[in-house]
Amino acid sequence: MRLRLTPREDSFYDMFADSANNLVTGARLLVELISDGADRPAIAEKMRACEHAGDECTHAIMRRLNETFITPFDREDIYRLASTIDDVMDEMEEAADLVVLYKIEEFPKGIVHMVEVLERAAELTAEAMPRLRSMKELNEYWIEINRLENQGDQVYRKLLAHLFSGEYDTLTVLKMKQVIDRLEEAADAFEHVANTVETIAVKES
Repeated sequence: MRLRLTPREDSFYDMFADSANNLVTGARLLVELISDGADRPAIAEKMRACEHAGDECTHAIMRRLNETFITPFDREDIYRLASTIDDVMDEMEEAADLVVLYKIEEFPKGIVHMVEVLERAAELTAEAMPRLRSMKELNEYWIEINRLENQGDQVYRKLLAHLFSGEYDTLTVLKMKQVIDRLEEAADAFEHVANTVETIAVKES
């Protein structure tokens, strides 16, 4: 256990928790978005508000980082963690925006599984952030996120195979592929968050 002779700024933990909780909100909005009969423009608007809230969280962390001399862990890791969490939200918001812009009304069934992966990853990330204070019981988090990302990759490949099966016209394929690509990027971004947490935990152990 390290002995610290100077006070440090611990508000980063709460700020990361807020940022991760915002991802849970965003992922649940995606669940609503792909539901039958959903008011997709209204949900996309909520997602934009969620993305703006995420940006505010990220900017607040960066401002605090610039104002703080003693940080709870490496400055570079604080910056990276804030940035990767922000990347997740950006990808989810872009997927929702594309659904509305392209006026997509029906989705391949497999997309439900992709969104379920994102929702679970968001929940696990939000649960993990408070544990940064103690750096304990985090290994199961990044192991499970890695498993979910692999699951997401499998779902993504199956979705692509279904899209290119000949069931859909070319324009629909192009539109749907962009949305699915954004969801897959969001799953990758969740893994980047978990990798950053693992790096922090290893350094602090």
